[in-house]
Amino acid sequence: MNSSVMSGFSVSALPLDVTTLRSALANPAHGGFCAFEGWVRNRNDGREVEGLEYEVYAELALAEGETILAEARERFGTIEAVGVHRTGTLQVGELAVWVGVSSPHRDAAFRACRYIIDAFKHRLPVWKKELYLDGDTQWVVCSHGSAETPHATGFEPDYSRQTRLRDVGEQGQARLAAARVLVIGAGGLGSPALTYLAATGIGTLGIVDGDRVEASNLHRQTLYTAADIGQPKAVMAAQRVRAQNPTLSVKVFTEPLGADNVVDVFRQFDLALECTDDMESRYLSSDAAQMAGIPLVLASVHQYEGQLQVILPGGPCLRCLWPEPPDAGLLGSCAESGVLGTVPGVLGTLQAHEALKLLLDLPGRRPGELLLVDLMDTTLQRLPIDPAAGCALHGGCADVAARALEARSAESDLERAFDSLAAAVSAGFHLVDLREADERAALPSGVDALCRPYSSWSADPFTAPASGPVLLFCATGKRSNAAARFLRERGHAEAFSLQGGLRRLQQMHSAREDALHHPPTGCSASSACRHA
Repeated sequence: MNSSVMSGFSVSALPLDVTTLRSALANPAHGGFCAFEGWVRNRNDGREVEGLEYEVYAELALAEGETILAEARERFGTIEAVGVHRTGTLQVGELAVWVGVSSPHRDAAFRACRYIIDAFKHRLPVWKKELYLDGDTQWVVCSHGSAETPHATGFEPDYSRQTRLRDVGEQGQARLAAARVLVIGAGGLGSPALTYLAATGIGTLGIVDGDRVEASNLHRQTLYTAADIGQPKAVMAAQRVRAQNPTLSVKVFTEPLGADNVVDVFRQFDLALECTDDMESRYLSSDAAQMAGIPLVLASVHQYEGQLQVILPGGPCLRCLWPEPPDAGLLGSCAESGVLGTVPGVLGTLQAHEALKLLLDLPGRRPGELLLVDLMDTTLQRLPIDPAAGCALHGGCADVAARALEARSAESDLERAFDSLAAAVSAGFHLVDLREADERAALPSGVDALCRPYSSWSADPFTAPASGPVLLFCATGKRSNAAARFLRERGHAEAFSLQGGLRRLQQMHSAREDALHHPPTGCSASSACRHA
């Protein structure tokens, strides 16, 4: 083995030197060490094996291997991790794959090692040819279990039912294979959208989602299972679509996009789908699509209804329809308003369908209108969008988008991130809880906070303390962001919003508990809440 391979993931054509690999994990602060060694065995499925031949798509394997190690570090905390996979011809008894992990504690080392080797098995683009004693050979796709596949052409998805369509054909399929599609949100809308885009042969998918899987997601977010609860959605979604179509390239973004990077990310793709239940994210995506010059497919759901809008560069855009985002207190998320699981399934599928129409230049594309979908009586209604009522009054969609992004960038210091509300108190912040009484009863904050429901602000505007920073918080950060902006506009320069709201704190807490292998303890059962 090349002695320069000391850390991270690598592929080696030479025998593995375990001593060298183990030395990369040496850390005086680490007391736990775990390693996995995969050896070439002499039998497989009842047949005697003479050896194996591994073929690795090296460039993709190196990138994916490093991604897996990074996921393990994020999930299991302070660890050192090394992985290496052989390539070429190996004899019975040779070491084919090695994974080592060191950690301050043995439990994290054990679980991280298991996580890494399982991810390597299912996600690395590795093929092995079984060399049998009777002279027969057989290729097996290692990265996807024991599924056999012809090696002559690698894994080849069968798109024959699709290419038989006159408007698709082999040329259209090639266009899909070259396409790059960004999906913002891997939840109720994103799950069907990602599934169908991967299945139809999109070449590259980008997945943006900063949330983790929750039990309440499973009735509508069909990419996930109960075993995924607590895991990052973007990471798990990427695993699912890769398993569905191994030829797919996936880019994962586990943090929400912001004004500082959204346009650069959009420019990496040919088309974007907005699949969140966050109005701020929809406006950000609409603005970014205008600046990047790519189409955007928007959808939203509410209980039994949904809306769909296709935006082309130059508009009409979202701001042509609603020049400014509605007040955060007027909008209900799925958590607040409820939703039947099939509704985002239908709308997300429509988003994928509109994306394919754009990529394949199919007839029937109707930008410049809002499609209303009522799934209680199964009716569709089309509303034309008049740009003269919105962006056309202010210089056009691109000019309005540029100004909006500039203004949003100027507000980049509006949010503050903390590991807990107690940490914010220790940092000298006055805390203001904007949630309604039923929300506070369902999830007490556990700290002494001034309770001022955001719904009462219009009738009774909140007055910030004369001195000291104020941290406003709600369930998801939407209302607190609007409230902080409200206070800033009225001269209180030290008004801040808790980034991601209490949901983010819950997810961080669950992730820490998972890393320590303790059952989640939830939030504090009591809180002191004073009323003005």
